[in-house]
Amino acid sequence: MSKILLVDDDPQALESTRKILEYAGFQIVTAPDGQSALESVRPTPGRVGSAFDLVITDVRMPRLGGLEFLRALSLCGENMPVILMTAFGRVEDAVWAMKLGAVDFLTKPFKRQALLSSVESALKRARSRSLESISSSMEDPLIGRSEPMQKLREVIRRVALTHASVLLTGESGTGKELVARMIHQQSSRSAHEFIALNCAAVPEQLMESELFGFEKGSFTGATSAKAGLFEAAHAGTLLLDEIGDMPVPLQAKLLRTLQDHEVRRLGATVSKKIDVRMIAATHKNLKAEVQQGSFRQDLLYRLEVVGIHVPPLRERIDDIPDLAYHFLRKASRRHGKEVEGISEETMAILLAYSWPGNVRELSNVLERAIVFVSGTHISPDELPSHLLSEEVKAQSVSTIEVPIGTSLKDVEELLIRKTLEATAGDKNMTAKLLGINSRTIYRKLDKRLEKDEVDAP
Repeated sequence: MSKILLVDDDPQALESTRKILEYAGFQIVTAPDGQSALESVRPTPGRVGSAFDLVITDVRMPRLGGLEFLRALSLCGENMPVILMTAFGRVEDAVWAMKLGAVDFLTKPFKRQALLSSVESALKRARSRSLESISSSMEDPLIGRSEPMQKLREVIRRVALTHASVLLTGESGTGKELVARMIHQQSSRSAHEFIALNCAAVPEQLMESELFGFEKGSFTGATSAKAGLFEAAHAGTLLLDEIGDMPVPLQAKLLRTLQDHEVRRLGATVSKKIDVRMIAATHKNLKAEVQQGSFRQDLLYRLEVVGIHVPPLRERIDDIPDLAYHFLRKASRRHGKEVEGISEETMAILLAYSWPGNVRELSNVLERAIVFVSGTHISPDELPSHLLSEEVKAQSVSTIEVPIGTSLKDVEELLIRKTLEATAGDKNMTAKLLGINSRTIYRKLDKRLEKDEVDAP
């Protein structure tokens, strides 16, 4: 039985909608406003997964409206589908709702069948995403067989066996949160909560209450007590993403919490013991931030018991084909398209590009390509224009200068080596481009290596 949270400040509308849904066989929990609803969905110690399968909320409510509630859900890391309902039906509200992640937008008064159809559709999509997530979690979520990725997997395996604090560094889009989740999943804390907070996305005045919680009456608007994320992550793992953006005054309180293993809510007179594994992530150079006075050195030492650098995509180009086909399959399923593969010319362009946005950018490029593709293979026409710049074209279709008088044997070897460089060492792709058997590449290069060894002094 699916569990639905129904939020509406109109008692009559709340009751009638509840009866419709309960009669249809759903388990319903009601809330009179967004603030009360938010308390119902916040992570709690020992709870695994989301509290509800679906949220249906009115847009205009006192204390916390529907759009603000939806935004707060996102900040909490909750991924429940949300249906918004309103008596006004403004286009701008619908646009904002979809941007914030709502799955549907109903205008009051709505018919019983319209409500049930929307609910069934939302739950069906949620189940589909859940099955895909479970399937992905059974596999190694880190795609790639390159040496940097093999080393990263081994570091994750070793670190997961401990309770040490971890600092993840690397450029934006490299997958630092994915690494943090893998550490949690492979640790003894995996049965408990993994909670992530993006420090750059939370207003400074709200971050302290989000992390440490507050007591009733501790400030204007605190009409009830609230546990912070440290308490919610007890026995589990807390990821503070973009830790370099945390305000300096708050860093001192975070340091004390990590040192004493206890947390004190705003307005409280006593502290609570906590057992939380801390993982922090940043794209900034925190040592440089320390020199500039924007990050505490003692906090850096406390966070970086183990430091893990997540390599950018340009340092593991061997993984681009595997990643590209992984994103191709996901996007094809999501958009209902039957795309078989990526053309050789397209792959050459993907391999030549520098990927400043890293894996996230590659994922977006493949999703865009799926949207526009009309054939069975992704061609260069489906790639964004900045990948097709003259510089990238020159890299992907390079020329080789050969002096007159060079033997055919040396020309052949040079051509093989240059093509191997262009395909990031992919011998099968090199063989296809040159129209030869891959075994020929191994044989000719092996003979040259043997000759070099014999001729060596």
